[in-house]
Amino acid sequence: MKLIFYCQHVLGMGHYMRTLEICKALAEHEVILITGGAEVNAPVPAHVREIRLPGLMMDSDFQGFFTTDPNRSVDSVMAERRSLLTDLFKREKPDHLLVELYPFGRKKFRFELDPILQSIRDGSLPRCRVVCSLRDILVEKEDVRAYENRVITTLNRCFDGLLVHADPSLVRLEETFSRVNEITVPVVYTGFITSKPSARARQRIREAAGIPEDARLIVASAGGGKVGGPLLQAVADAFPLLDANTRLCIFTGPFMDPAVFQALETRAEADISDFGRQTGSENASQSPPPIRTKNRLRVASFTPDFLSWLAAADLSVSMAGYNTCMNLMAALVPALVWPFAQNREQRLRAERLTRFGGLELLEEADLNPERLAALMKARMGDGTRPDPQIDLNGAENTARWLAEWRP
Repeated sequence: MKLIFYCQHVLGMGHYMRTLEICKALAEHEVILITGGAEVNAPVPAHVREIRLPGLMMDSDFQGFFTTDPNRSVDSVMAERRSLLTDLFKREKPDHLLVELYPFGRKKFRFELDPILQSIRDGSLPRCRVVCSLRDILVEKEDVRAYENRVITTLNRCFDGLLVHADPSLVRLEETFSRVNEITVPVVYTGFITSKPSARARQRIREAAGIPEDARLIVASAGGGKVGGPLLQAVADAFPLLDANTRLCIFTGPFMDPAVFQALETRAEADISDFGRQTGSENASQSPPPIRTKNRLRVASFTPDFLSWLAAADLSVSMAGYNTCMNLMAALVPALVWPFAQNREQRLRAERLTRFGGLELLEEADLNPERLAALMKARMGDGTRPDPQIDLNGAENTARWLAEWRP
């Protein structure tokens, strides 16, 4: 089976990382991954050919494009991307096209997606099955009727299936999309997408980082880093109020504001150790940049071995994006999460996950250093870890369904 997977991340990197997990599960098949956002330093599976389109990203209000190459105009990038996509489909003739999020999101990318979808439908491009890859919760829209009309029309006309990467016992699509009953293509819940930590992840990370087993380790993170700076700064401010036998590793995300990253990094000494190279990817050739370290505090922009860090931790403090939350469930680590306030998605997910224990929501007032330090002490002290009674095998289930699907 040859599959083309289109994934366009525009603000964070959660969409891209979730797509990589699905690609890993498709190891027995030929996979062409089309990306078009800012480059993420994450290893791509050996069986996957990644084709990077000229980069487009969106501002934090999701209103306008900007190019990842400041020397190029948006119009020229858009035109080249359309041409590249058309040529790719003519040349590769895939069996499946998997489209991440669209038509439920990425409306701004209709300029390149709609011509491909229409050409597949009318036979101008080689025919293939078209499937939407969708996360669990949709963000709210200003004009719900117009939005749902557009989604239903495009989905029913141009797609052959919809894969919802969620467990319906936790959240169902109709909770954030009211017209599921009008969808005429198969709707399949795959379970949530996440990798699983290896059996020795905790021991490996702690040994390589020189963290004693009796020391408490806190991992603080902000996903891609476009948002979340206030949370990480609050954690860094609260950290000195904790017991001296506590360690903190902060992962800012590759898209963190450089000024915020610098403010955090000044808390670490300038000397660079081998720490990052020792504890990055399992594959030494894919190791991330070294992590700056000072005593009990470490700061890094990114690690592809993030899940192992969570498995090694006694507490996670983070945003509440899809990937992070599912990593928390897979690693069974106690957690404090600060949902992104701009829309309902992260708060709704986090509130549902509190039923499994070990996870608590942070509010704005909780970012006070004294208050946050007390919450971190309490969450580490009670020893409660999540007990997630949900399907976390979404990537494997997705690969199996695509391979076995007989319309």
